[in-house]
Amino acid sequence: MIENISDTARWVAVYRAMESERPDALFRDKYARKLAGPRGEQIVKAMHRGRDAAWAMIVRTAVFDDIIMTMITEHGADMVVNLAAGLDTRPWRLSLPPTLRWADVDLPEILVYKTESLTHEWPRCRYEALPADLTNEATRRALFTRLAAEGKKILVITEGLLIYLTATQVGEIARDLARQPSMHWWLTDIANPRLLAWMKRSWGKTLEKGNAPFLFAPEEGSAFFHKFGWKEHTFRSTMLESRRLKREMRGAWFWRIVERFVPAKRREEMLRMAGILLLERADTSD
Repeated sequence: MIENISDTARWVAVYRAMESERPDALFRDKYARKLAGPRGEQIVKAMHRGRDAAWAMIVRTAVFDDIIMTMITEHGADMVVNLAAGLDTRPWRLSLPPTLRWADVDLPEILVYKTESLTHEWPRCRYEALPADLTNEATRRALFTRLAAEGKKILVITEGLLIYLTATQVGEIARDLARQPSMHWWLTDIANPRLLAWMKRSWGKTLEKGNAPFLFAPEEGSAFFHKFGWKEHTFRSTMLESRRLKREMRGAWFWRIVERFVPAKRREEMLRMAGILLLERADTSD
């Protein structure tokens, strides 16, 4: 069972391992199984229909990979700041330029566990692990100021983080990021209230016992971030991406039929129930 929020990183690492071991894998994370460990497998087994949820995390990982590489190779991102990095291994597994700076930020325990587990592996870029509690305002602002001074075109990542925060906490992070001119883009995942309600019914009790309840799913979607200085650059629907990548959820055929008979507005709402959102500063245009 999940005992604290850091255990969710082991949970997701199991899904990355599952995908990596497929002959037609969308990505290869040779470190995922080791990082997940027996604890990760126990968590997935304890979750209601735990393995059935793998598709969404796998799609998210693949789409994040794609966007990250695009922002680096085509848009000139010279630094990546991964907030609540957990057990993400992109600095080791992606074909990153050696000049790229990559900063993983998370609680000390999870970063120590990851870096010690990967002691004999070399990241492909200039990597740094920075322990910090992002819910502490003074710590967060000092960290953002320091990192902003080290890059010119920074891509910030919050993968699997925001859903565990309150709207107030997300707004504070958004505002603090926007205060830093060099932080050009922000890549995150987002869900709407309907999906959040379903997720709570499926896994809510398990996560609440581990003090990691699902909280954030703004009714207004990406518009939530406008008042904090961010605008939508790109939105990629999890549902559409799962079709493209051939990693759809069980019973997806039913929703494809339903889509044909609902009004366009309702269909758009369905497609935006969950997705990967790339934000850019509201005062810039890429």
